[in-house]
Amino acid sequence: MRALVWLVLLATLLLWSGNWIVARAVRDDIAPGIATAGRLVVVLLILLPFTFSGLKGKIGGLRGKGVLLAIGFFGGGLHLAFQWLGLHYTTATSATLYLSTAPIFILLLARPLLGERIRPRQWAGVALSFCGVALIGTQGRLGLVGYNAGDALALLSMLFWGTYTVLLRMRRDTLDTPEFLAVQCALGLLWLLPWVCLDFLSERATTLSTAGALAVLYSAIGSLLLAGAGWTYVVKRLGAPRAGASMHLMPGLAALLSMAFLGEYPHWYHGAGIALILAGVALSSLRRA
Repeated sequence: MRALVWLVLLATLLLWSGNWIVARAVRDDIAPGIATAGRLVVVLLILLPFTFSGLKGKIGGLRGKGVLLAIGFFGGGLHLAFQWLGLHYTTATSATLYLSTAPIFILLLARPLLGERIRPRQWAGVALSFCGVALIGTQGRLGLVGYNAGDALALLSMLFWGTYTVLLRMRRDTLDTPEFLAVQCALGLLWLLPWVCLDFLSERATTLSTAGALAVLYSAIGSLLLAGAGWTYVVKRLGAPRAGASMHLMPGLAALLSMAFLGEYPHWYHGAGIALILAGVALSSLRRA
């Protein structure tokens, strides 16, 4: 049974890592907003037959609707659209390294949203992590004034993901997991509509190619539904702290996938940057004895 849990965890991390590789591979085949909206539509078509009757009875008396709207904005799809757009301008190897900044953003956002205190040691961890971010974003040339747009968008995606994670702790609704996921996707689709309209007006990769369609299906079924179910299974059996720590394996898995499928190879500043980020995360997460 324990071996099965670890196999499911590995499969989940591979599915999530693969989403970055797929997005990078089809960056010229489908516009980011359309790809993300397509993903949400596919998930809704799968979930609504099972959740519609339950949602119809609950939606009127839901508590915490403002939090749900915010969750739809930060976690419903915009963060993924930023990822897909960012991968037009940076490699999957660089972009996935920013996954490890999520705990730092969660720490920073917990102060204004949840009232949690940040200690001096944690501030030092934040500073150390952002030194790693700067090293990767400037490609090892810290005197460089500019910052790669793709890296900035990947970092913005992690800021949105961190906000979404903190907002989950503020939920007051009574939705079960499939119902919550359906509402999140529906609200995410609503927030994405202006972006989708801009994609159509700009005529940027709006014709759905075979590669683009397959990428949307992978992102919806593999990265969202299957990986989401796998993550729930793993967290229940390993616990949130152990499962959450495993997410730091994703940059390494993504780097291997990038080398195998995209021919992208890491540079010295990738290794040095992720080392600083992880050291900062560790410093900010250590509990006082």
